[in-house]
Amino acid sequence: MPRFFIDYTLSVGDTAVIEGADARHIAGALRMTPGESLTLCDGRGTDYTCTICTVERERVTLSVEAAAPTTAEPSLAVTLYMGLPKGDKMELIIQKAVELGVTAIVPVATGRSIVRLDQKDAAKKQTRWQKIAVEAAGQSGRGIIPTVEIPMAWKQALERLAQENTLLCYEGGGAPIGQLVTPADRAVSLVVGPEGGFDPAEVEAVTAAGGRIATLGPRILRCETAPIAAIAVLMERSGNME
Repeated sequence: MPRFFIDYTLSVGDTAVIEGADARHIAGALRMTPGESLTLCDGRGTDYTCTICTVERERVTLSVEAAAPTTAEPSLAVTLYMGLPKGDKMELIIQKAVELGVTAIVPVATGRSIVRLDQKDAAKKQTRWQKIAVEAAGQSGRGIIPTVEIPMAWKQALERLAQENTLLCYEGGGAPIGQLVTPADRAVSLVVGPEGGFDPAEVEAVTAAGGRIATLGPRILRCETAPIAAIAVLMERSGNME
């Protein structure tokens, strides 16, 4: 069933209105007509089953028939702190991380990040990345739209990580990542480096701040592969792949 996000809550019996690009998609690409059903999600974890009442190119009205909690949201809230990679790799990482269930993504300029963004470029990138997150959330049936933050400096990220349940993926060793999470865990911050990995001083800083070092096995994974593999393991071990 087609799925669209809205930025407000509804009740059974309400009339909902979709305008703009989503309305054009419903009327044009999907060619939906009155009487057909689709799902609206308020981005706060509630799905609404709706019946289309009217369809115009720029405006679609719907009747809300039922409301229920979204079943796709995992019990484990994963925040991905991702070292800024080159090119468009971040777009792939965001798309797949959202599909797998992350709650938030924080791009980080680490010591070995080749990419350096000024304030203007960072804002433009964040806008593009957030759009990708919205699209991935809709495609994968998410009940929330994960937030992609403005890129931040490593020092700023470290201050936050010191207050969180942190796992840093490191090619230099560590505990198997599958052993560091259980179904009882409710939140974890996953830290993954850019193409060059982490400087040893950065790893030491995370451990000094209470974080744990995780390994993804003996193979060296690309920076765009590592977060996808790690999130999949975290979701499976926390009971969110069942």
